[in-house]
Amino acid sequence: MILLVTGMTLCISGCGKEQVEETESTVQELVLLEETLSPTEADETVMALTPDGPILPSVEGVEAEYSDPIPDYLRPGMQHPVVIQLQERLMMLGFMDTDEPTDVYGEVTQNAVKVYQRQNKLSQDGIVGLNTLKAILSPEAKYYAAQKDDEGDDIRRIQQRLYELGYLATENMVTGHFGDSTEAAVMKMQEVNELEQDGKVGRKTMNLLYSEEVKPNMLSLGETSEVVLAAQKRLKLLGYMTSEPDGNYGNDTVLAVKQFQSRNDQIVDGYLGPSTRIALNSDTAVPNGLRLGDNGDTISRVQNMLSKLGYLHSGNVTGYYGEITENAVKLFQRTNNLSVDGTVGAQTMAMLTGGDAKKAPANAPRQTTGSQGGSSSGRTQTAGGSSSGGGTPNTGTASGSASALISVAKSKLGSRYVWGAKGPNSFDCSGFVYWCLNQVGVRQSYITSSGWRSVGRYTKITSFSNLRAGDIIVVSGHVGIVAEGGTVVDASSGNGRVVHRSLGSWWQRNFICGWRIFG
Repeated sequence: MILLVTGMTLCISGCGKEQVEETESTVQELVLLEETLSPTEADETVMALTPDGPILPSVEGVEAEYSDPIPDYLRPGMQHPVVIQLQERLMMLGFMDTDEPTDVYGEVTQNAVKVYQRQNKLSQDGIVGLNTLKAILSPEAKYYAAQKDDEGDDIRRIQQRLYELGYLATENMVTGHFGDSTEAAVMKMQEVNELEQDGKVGRKTMNLLYSEEVKPNMLSLGETSEVVLAAQKRLKLLGYMTSEPDGNYGNDTVLAVKQFQSRNDQIVDGYLGPSTRIALNSDTAVPNGLRLGDNGDTISRVQNMLSKLGYLHSGNVTGYYGEITENAVKLFQRTNNLSVDGTVGAQTMAMLTGGDAKKAPANAPRQTTGSQGGSSSGRTQTAGGSSSGGGTPNTGTASGSASALISVAKSKLGSRYVWGAKGPNSFDCSGFVYWCLNQVGVRQSYITSSGWRSVGRYTKITSFSNLRAGDIIVVSGHVGIVAEGGTVVDASSGNGRVVHRSLGSWWQRNFICGWRIFG
């Protein structure tokens, strides 16, 4: 039997004698479906059989004939154009991360199918036969939702986030099994965040779990305790606090926690969850190091302190760490007998906030207004025309640091795609960009693909045609590293690995922006 899929529709042709009953049943279903639709809907939904076999419309409505028959079953390792439609549908329903779909039925696609089968009470074999394909492509297909008694890696990830937010009490409750304690944690999270308390993790709950707007069940803004005081002292020691510890979880503590999280591979949400507290008290905690190119409220606070001490003109309190701020920091360090490196680490921060810092020498030139290395406002420059972009970019060749970034990215070709992985041997899309940038000395914290839409630290590219080698490209739900000759290197869920491929029409259609890291 050959199965034809168009959008949400199934057609049957080429059936053998042993499959007559099943074929007749399926044809009857299609007849009933056509009778329930208006003539226009029927024409658009149900494709007629043709003497030459099935013809499927591709994305954008361009017709494309499949020269190879569509197999009765799709299994890992198989390659066929119909897999593109399957992946697109799984991505839309939330079972796969957004990516340029491929015709390869790999491990990531198989795992997504298994989760879909689990949710829809189908046999969880990861094989796409008639029943599974009909269910996935049905107009009534439901979006991803995890619920009680589910098991899998996706459940483990949800539990880990609930633990980080304080809704699961201990780490040993992260088991991969959605039991009573997980359901109770989800309902409590939904209650605190004013969602419907159904105990299921659907689209709204999942999106909120990874949002900065999520309200945790833990230490947060406005709380006062000895635990907060201890955390503040540790943040101060590591160079993150710009005020004196007082035990009150105020705005300065939130900023310090966020800065710490960004430097220590934590989800940046400003809350002192279990994972953040463990990292904070670890001997391997990375101290603060504000440096050229950074921006944010913490930078503004440092600049204000430098200004009050006479090292920086007030007009340069912009929140952007440009060359003028770097020079002011160097002068401050020389004057106060610190190591002169132009970065605000733990010792420099302690001197700035300790009350014993020396003011700028009377004969020393104060760093006045001028170029901070970015825009004069300290925020993001833009390059390019309209956000809709132009034709496929000829990204040219890379040089210097951009070339090094691309070389590092290419060194990981073939590495496995794993959701949430940050390297060194497996990655998701944002984890891949994060790891590669840090390998070439760019201190970029881990952020999700959606976070890359407004990272704000680099020169923003608003036209697809203006991308060049070494840029970071952001598309809807995905991120990659632009390479030479109109190509991109990215961790692809569709391929199940890190790949080097063309910046084709899919990337242009879904283009949001680019970020120029170098030059």
